[in-house]
Amino acid sequence: MPEPIQGLVIRTQAGYQDVQTDAGIYRCRLRGRLRKGRAEGDLVAVGDRVLIEPLPDMTGSIEEVLPRKSVFSRQLSGVNYEYQQIIMANADMAMLVFACTNPEPSLRMLDRFLVVIERAHIPAVIVVNKIDICGAETARAKFSLYEDAGYEVLYVSAETGEGVEDMGSHLAGKITTLAGPSGVGKSSLINRILPGVKLETADVGQESGKGRHTTQVRQLFALPEGGYIADVPGLRTLALWDIEGEELDAYFKEIAPLVPECQFNDCSHSHEPGCAVRKAVDTGAIHPGRYESYLRLRFGGGMEDDEE
Repeated sequence: MPEPIQGLVIRTQAGYQDVQTDAGIYRCRLRGRLRKGRAEGDLVAVGDRVLIEPLPDMTGSIEEVLPRKSVFSRQLSGVNYEYQQIIMANADMAMLVFACTNPEPSLRMLDRFLVVIERAHIPAVIVVNKIDICGAETARAKFSLYEDAGYEVLYVSAETGEGVEDMGSHLAGKITTLAGPSGVGKSSLINRILPGVKLETADVGQESGKGRHTTQVRQLFALPEGGYIADVPGLRTLALWDIEGEELDAYFKEIAPLVPECQFNDCSHSHEPGCAVRKAVDTGAIHPGRYESYLRLRFGGGMEDDEE
């Protein structure tokens, strides 16, 4: 029996995983004893480091999924049971891609993305695409609140290439996931960064104003400077997985440092006297839109899956 070798899952589709190893790419299946009746979606994902048993024809079986350092996941919608759908494992960085127009950005959804990424302890960069349509000034007016909150925001155009080189400079040597709603131009940006890939793209539906899914599989693409970039299907909903309302303030970058200054240890930042967070909103130190997002996620049913 051959010795197991270690590799990186670079593609998953229809129960098969492509695993990059020093000896090449193996087409693998998950060993049956690992499944034991469980869905594969929570067992192995793009970005996982695995041990495989290789065969001479470049196929193999995944014998072990190695411990993960981070997980980008969501509560799977459309089912009546709790299921953690893993979007990507072991990301070094998340680039959250939103369009400044066409489709019109849902900042509430961006806030949900940021909560999930903060909880996973994955550094986040916000990428605002399609500035060739709305103009850089309009884009900054819509997204500057995230710069004020402490996030790096890149303004780019996949159509003209503006800002894409700067975006690419952030990727070298890292495993990065591009995540965001459908139709914002993630695949077009990858095509700009890696011209040889030629991912399928599609226009936003004129009637709905929403993007259409063009990415059907999850996969990693190797970068010339080292590292990988992940293309994952567009997400129209992002239900928060395993996040309690009481811990939500820890995942808002501008709110978290103020929590110890509140008068009450269990302050919900909604009505209590001596609340440092509400004071910061009143003085303009916290953007009212971000504060409203916090309140909606905590008290307005926003912890459940809902489509903007």
